[in-house]
Amino acid sequence: MRKKTSFLDQGILAFDHMLHMMSGTVVHHDRETPAKQVSQSQNLTEAEKQKSIGLMRINHTGEVCAQALYQGQAITSQSAHLRAELKHAQEEEIDHLAWCADRLEDLGGRTSLLNPVWYLGALAMGLVAGAAGDDWNLGFVAETERQVEAHLHQHLDRLPDNDVKSKAVLEQMKCDEAAHAAMAEEHGARQLPSVIQRAMTLTADCMKKLAYYL
Repeated sequence: MRKKTSFLDQGILAFDHMLHMMSGTVVHHDRETPAKQVSQSQNLTEAEKQKSIGLMRINHTGEVCAQALYQGQAITSQSAHLRAELKHAQEEEIDHLAWCADRLEDLGGRTSLLNPVWYLGALAMGLVAGAAGDDWNLGFVAETERQVEAHLHQHLDRLPDNDVKSKAVLEQMKCDEAAHAAMAEEHGARQLPSVIQRAMTLTADCMKKLAYYL
């Protein structure tokens, strides 16, 4: 009989996962970056490149937060089935994380200096969401992914027109986030109170403004 992983063990695994992410050693991912499927026909100007770097740094930070959120939600979830769904979504988010990191490197940019802070904050939020019960946990997934999908739509409009590689990455990410939201709704997501939705939006706005530069 397989021994159930204890809360402490899961916490240690989460901390180990965070350390690997912060050191840049999380490199395993299943899907090739969509950026390789398109050709950059026109070089970016320096101003365009810096804009793309800032936006892709935000998206990378968002994927760092996604890893922490799903990790925290899985730790405190009481449902084995839901933990499996969260794990699957987390694995797709690892693809997103790698794609954003690759694109940042191609552009000559760096990841956010504040990623450890965002990771710990998102992990705490995930732990609380999971402990609140499966319906609230799923509601948090659905609302998070809806907000991320909207944010990616905005970034697709803000990216330089000729940065087709970054756009290809964000388009696929947007599709995946919509699928995660649909999964949560299908499994009985509960709509979060408007005050929590607004708090999530304000927190995300703060992260995006800081990550663009830092």
